[in-house]
Amino acid sequence: MKKYQRVMILAGLIVLAGVGIWAFLTYFEGENPEIVLSRDIGAIGQRTAFDVTCIDRKSGIRSASVSILQDGKTTAVASVTLPTRGKSRETLSIDLRPADLKLHDGAATVVIAVIDYSLRKNTGSTTIEALIDTTPPWISPASARHYINPGGTCVVAYTLSETVVLTGVKVNDDFSPSYVDSTGGISRYISYFAIPIIESGGKNPLIQILAEDKAGNTASFPVTYHLRSKPFRHDRMNISQSFLEMKMPEFQQRYQTLQGTTLIEAFSYVNTRMREQDDETIKAICKESRPEQLWEGTFLRMSNAATMALFGDKRTYYHNDMEISTSVHMGVDLASTQNAPIEASNGGIVAFAGYIGIYGNTVIIDHGRGIFSLYGHLSAIHAQKGQAVKKGEIIGRTGLTGMAGGDHLHFSMIVGGKFVNPVEWWDPHWIQDNVTKKLSGEG
Repeated sequence: MKKYQRVMILAGLIVLAGVGIWAFLTYFEGENPEIVLSRDIGAIGQRTAFDVTCIDRKSGIRSASVSILQDGKTTAVASVTLPTRGKSRETLSIDLRPADLKLHDGAATVVIAVIDYSLRKNTGSTTIEALIDTTPPWISPASARHYINPGGTCVVAYTLSETVVLTGVKVNDDFSPSYVDSTGGISRYISYFAIPIIESGGKNPLIQILAEDKAGNTASFPVTYHLRSKPFRHDRMNISQSFLEMKMPEFQQRYQTLQGTTLIEAFSYVNTRMREQDDETIKAICKESRPEQLWEGTFLRMSNAATMALFGDKRTYYHNDMEISTSVHMGVDLASTQNAPIEASNGGIVAFAGYIGIYGNTVIIDHGRGIFSLYGHLSAIHAQKGQAVKKGEIIGRTGLTGMAGGDHLHFSMIVGGKFVNPVEWWDPHWIQDNVTKKLSGEG
């Protein structure tokens, strides 16, 4: 046999061997398919949606099935069979409704099985011990009716029939979480939330207590209330040229967006766009709050200070008799002597100490359970983020940083990320009726 023939035969044998190895690895491979769940399904509620993703990177998916075993009976939930080999990934979207499958509340086992296209029919499987729970939480309010003010704070206490993963109060589309309170040895949920500023004749908000358990069952309960009538002032604010020349350079130097603008353009931007951005910044700062109550008793009002502006004042700004902007004042302005000391209105943790746009040098204190106080326009800050402060402790001095025409303190209260009227929190009778009694179960 010639050398050339021997080489060709050897090459052919190598090719045949390669094909054989490939065929063996492809059709006789022994790797089991993978199963990936989109979420934990240890608890199954009235309606539980999840995805089952099946993966086989070699021979591909042949079939997949999901079933539930309860009381010795197997109930099919979903299945799929692929007509040809080669698809490495297949996802089953499951919308599990126990009532439709005639399953009852109690223990059950979810069984997931996947077979690949190997001639060995490799199988991947997983079993999950689950609890079927189709009963929503039961909400029991501690008080039947609430008397609230537009722009004020409402406090709701209630109990639940089971442990939940989420609960709180929704005012229209705004959600405020609730916190566990054990005052008097009785465990209940307490929620502090803001009431929108509503003009006379405006539509009353829809207020509901919400709860969701581990199985995804949800419940709601309407909060009944009486909304008091409260007028808000409408002020005409004349913006002088001297005010623009005094204040706008502070913003033009600090913010690149305002460089090259006229004084009136800078004012319009600061009073609208920047005001909105600042509110979002404050909302983000106040998103995380300590779960325990850090405050006690009535909040302090700045000593020996005259009230210069009220919460909810609606302002229309004019320059040379031309309307240029509008805003709503979301705090109370208090003026004393120049660079007057500012006390922490109550105990808490400093959540922010720095500069915020229209508020200038600012301190924000977290009093726990979604309640914050804000101190703006400071000339000096004597506190730092993370610092624990006591009621009455000096945290800064009044000033005119930010959008302030004169030395004063802008004081705000923030509840659930929304500005509320501080006057309520300065009132010992309001604290007693709306907080103390409800925490003790009397209100």
